[in-house]
Amino acid sequence: MNDIVSGIMAVAAREPGRTAIVDGRSREITYGELARRVSAVRDAMGGPAPEGRGRPGAGAGPEGGARVEGRTLRDAGAGPENGERAEGRTRPGAGMRPGDGVLFAVRPGVDAVALALGAVAAGGTLVLADPGLAPDVLAARMAATRPTWVVSESLLYTLSGPLRSLARRRGLLLPDLANPLPGHPVRHLYAGPWLPGVPRGALRLSRILRSSGGPTGPAGRDGEAVRRETAPATGPAAYGTDPDQPAAVIFTSGTTARPRGVVHTRGSLAAGLEMFRSVFPLGPGDVVHTDQLMLGLPALLAGATWSLPGGGGLAAELAARRATHTFAVPVHLDRLLRETPRLPATLRYLLLGAAPAPPGVLRRAIEAGPEVLSVYAMTEALPIAIASAREKLAQTGGDLLGAPLPGVGVRIAEDGELFVSGPHLARRYLGEEPLREIATGDLVRLEGDRLVLLGRKKDMILRDGVNIYPGLYESGVAALPGVAEAAIVGLPDPETGDEEVVLAVVPADGYDEGLLRRALPEIVDAAALPDRIEPLDAFPRSGRADKLDRAALRDLVARRA
Repeated sequence: MNDIVSGIMAVAAREPGRTAIVDGRSREITYGELARRVSAVRDAMGGPAPEGRGRPGAGAGPEGGARVEGRTLRDAGAGPENGERAEGRTRPGAGMRPGDGVLFAVRPGVDAVALALGAVAAGGTLVLADPGLAPDVLAARMAATRPTWVVSESLLYTLSGPLRSLARRRGLLLPDLANPLPGHPVRHLYAGPWLPGVPRGALRLSRILRSSGGPTGPAGRDGEAVRRETAPATGPAAYGTDPDQPAAVIFTSGTTARPRGVVHTRGSLAAGLEMFRSVFPLGPGDVVHTDQLMLGLPALLAGATWSLPGGGGLAAELAARRATHTFAVPVHLDRLLRETPRLPATLRYLLLGAAPAPPGVLRRAIEAGPEVLSVYAMTEALPIAIASAREKLAQTGGDLLGAPLPGVGVRIAEDGELFVSGPHLARRYLGEEPLREIATGDLVRLEGDRLVLLGRKKDMILRDGVNIYPGLYESGVAALPGVAEAAIVGLPDPETGDEEVVLAVVPADGYDEGLLRRALPEIVDAAALPDRIEPLDAFPRSGRADKLDRAALRDLVARRA
């Protein structure tokens, strides 16, 4: 399987009556119904060009004018000046050209899955709208991707238009979805009821589904599950199979002048999802409870059921859905396990990711029942390695990442930085040359065939001419009695440049600084022992995954000096 969309549609063709998705209100749709919705969205957005019809952009290679590497997502010359689009509308039959940007603003749910897969099947490249960004950053991202479609919920059109001021006061910053790039015409497709702010002439998802010959919502009459026992008329090949088609742009960093977007293709995403499936058993009958695409999509590829959270308590939802697999961020899992020490017996696998997991969280996760796996990945390469919680707890010195997954290439530079390659690697950064490998920014060493994390390259501390790698010691300190979390940071001397080494800890029951100091020489090399210890109520965190904010931590301990 070398394509994400056709892979899921192949499952729908084989088992159309099997439950594909359970939404947040416990309503079900089958694989056959999901395929129908994906087909309807694909056709509405342009779909594949019939052979011999001469639709603009037919053909996926450069000679067909579909893509130009190293430039924007759209091909050169695809604008109003060549007669394809005018007055904000697309000429009937013009369709979508492979690589066209699709600004995507739909919250996780059945509609989001159908719209995303349908847009990609039509040849589009998803550009995820990220609420909370500064206006100049949003403008730069829109200029770099130049979307030709906007796919959104009607409510978000309202919040980015008529109620924009109210949304801003609540901290929700969205691009102007009705006109994301002034002077650049786009088409619109929306989910939900019509609301003020939805552009005139926008396509409505419910009408598209109704015209395709089926129900419009996740469930049938009286809440009964939709059960279409026949596969859609079009087979998997009708959804396109070009693995090099850009499928998504995910922005990670960069400046206003040069936004840095990671461009994944249909093939690179499919390769990454297959790697996930190779690590743990997943198939028909399994229920994967998550709002994470990189775990939900493998469920669909395997013929399992993707269960979407409904906003209630995680433990209760896992039990009600009889979930077999789930994903959690360590900080969120810690809160859950303090309230619910045991998880439902149906849960076989608990995946952790997005941030390192302290030893205390790993121990509680193991005691909760399921097999606990920690995923090492980055946006450019999903995933890289996976280690079990028991293996990580048994590791002495550094944080065990695990053996590189089959197909993942690794190279360790002279300074210890890890470089990664493989079929799951993103195609390129937006506007740049294709990638052959990616620098992770992580310093590692190999123990046998397993990667051990020493720390982030940028977090290395220099004291008395000795390089100190915080990640080599933090997990060991955090495993000591009386310590919930531990982090090591350096504070540079403005005159000498040498750094003071500070060990910050979040105390647990039984914390005793004297006992901690006496225990450190057994865990930390003499040249890396801290100059001082700072107990804190909590560590500063940032981002959706609540990752440790080391810059904020340095500022905090500097003020306490």
